[in-house]
Amino acid sequence: MSAAAAPLRRLAGRSTSWPVAMLGLLLLFNLVNNPRFFAVTVKDGHLYGSVIDILNRASPLMIIAMGLTLVIATRGIDISVGAVVAISGAVAAALIGGELVLSGGTGMADVTQVPLPVVLCGALGVALALGLWNGALVSLLGMQPIIATLILLVTGRGIAQLITGGQILTIYYSPYYVIGNGFLLGIPVSLFIVAGVGAVLGLLARKTALGLFIEAIGINPVASRLAGIRARSITLACYAVCGLCAGIAGLIVSSNVKSADGNNAGLLFELDAILAVVLGGTSLSGGKFTLVGSVIGALTLQTLTTTIYAVGVPPEVNLVVKALVVFLVSILQSKKVRDLLGKQRAGRVAIP
Repeated sequence: MSAAAAPLRRLAGRSTSWPVAMLGLLLLFNLVNNPRFFAVTVKDGHLYGSVIDILNRASPLMIIAMGLTLVIATRGIDISVGAVVAISGAVAAALIGGELVLSGGTGMADVTQVPLPVVLCGALGVALALGLWNGALVSLLGMQPIIATLILLVTGRGIAQLITGGQILTIYYSPYYVIGNGFLLGIPVSLFIVAGVGAVLGLLARKTALGLFIEAIGINPVASRLAGIRARSITLACYAVCGLCAGIAGLIVSSNVKSADGNNAGLLFELDAILAVVLGGTSLSGGKFTLVGSVIGALTLQTLTTTIYAVGVPPEVNLVVKALVVFLVSILQSKKVRDLLGKQRAGRVAIP
C-alpha cells in the first residue's frame, strides 16, 4: 500500500508538478483547437510553427525569470527588470545610431557607429551596473528590496527615454537583427542564448556550493552570516546577475522589433517574471529555488497568452483570464494543497 502511494505523494509534493500539468493542458487544448498546432515546417532552412513561435517569444521572459529566481531565493525581489530591458535596448540603439541609407537604390545598407561587440558590451555593461546598483542598495545599505528596486523602476523609464530622446529609435544594422530574429541550424538564435544562460546559471547553482549558499541566505540570513557565508557579497552578485539577464533580454527584444522604445519596451516584464518564478515553484519567502521551474513558468505564461489570442478572447479581458489561471495554478501548488492532495491520493490507492 505504502509503496503504491509513495510515487503519488512525491508527485504531488513536487513544486513543478502543477506548472508542468498546466503547460500540458494548455498544449493539449491548442492541439484540439488546432490539429496542426505541433506542426513544424522548414522554410529556407529555418524551422517555423506555433511551438517555435512560443519558444522564441518566451525567450526574453525565460532569461529574466532565471535571473530573478536567484534574487528571490535570497529572500529579495527585483521589480526593475522591465526598466533594465528598456535601458539595455536604448543603449544598444544609441550606440548603433545612424539613419536609413539606401545601397545603390536597391536595398538598405547597414549603419552603425561602433562595431557590434562594442554595442553588446556597452548595453550589457550598463545592465550589469544597474544590477549592482540594486544589489548595493539592498546588501550594503540595507534597504528593503522592493523599495530599492522601485527606485530604478520609476527612474529607469526616464533614463531610457533620455537615451532615446523620447523617440523610438529604429536600428538599421542587420548583424544586430540576428540576436532576436536570426536562426542557427534552423533554430532561433534566441533559444541558444536561453540555453547558454541556463547552462551557466545551472552549473553555478547546482554544481558548486553557490546554490547552497543562496538557499541558506534565503532560509535564514542571520544564521548564514554566523556560519561564515558572505551573505552580502552573494546577494550583491545575485542582483548583478539579475540585471545582466534583463540586459540580455533587452537585446533580444530590441533586436526582434529592430528598434528601441524607452516607454514600452519591457513593460510589465517584471510582473510576468515574478509570476513565472512563482508558478515554477520558487517561494517568494526565499530558500529553495528551481531554475527549470522558472523556465517552465515562463513557457506556461507565453503559451497561455498564445492560447487566449488563438481562441479569440477579446483583448480587454486577456489580463483577467491570465490572472485567473495564474491564481488557480498558484493555489494548487501551495504546500498545504499539495499535502492535502497527496493524502487524498494515497487514501484512494489504499482502497482495495
